[in-house]
Amino acid sequence: MKYIATFYSHFGAIRFKKLCDAQNITAKVMPVPRDLSSSCGTCVKCEGDLIAQSDIHEDEIEQIVEITDTGYRIIYKAENS
Repeated sequence: MKYIATFYSHFGAIRFKKLCDAQNITAKVMPVPRDLSSSCGTCVKCEGDLIAQSDIHEDEIEQIVEITDTGYRIIYKAENS
């Protein structure tokens, strides 16, 4: 499975990427696709599993979407976005 996580700040994206690396999850920092909105313009694309829910800093993540054949499916969306 492939996922994209968007963030409120560039720092949140870098922190998430490091968490993915620590859990051996393939992840890449990249610009946010035009179809998704983002406060900072930086996202992390992950392949395979997501990081453990307990490791996610929810105050930094705007949303997490699964990449599907037809677009995106929301996995997580912050309450205030």
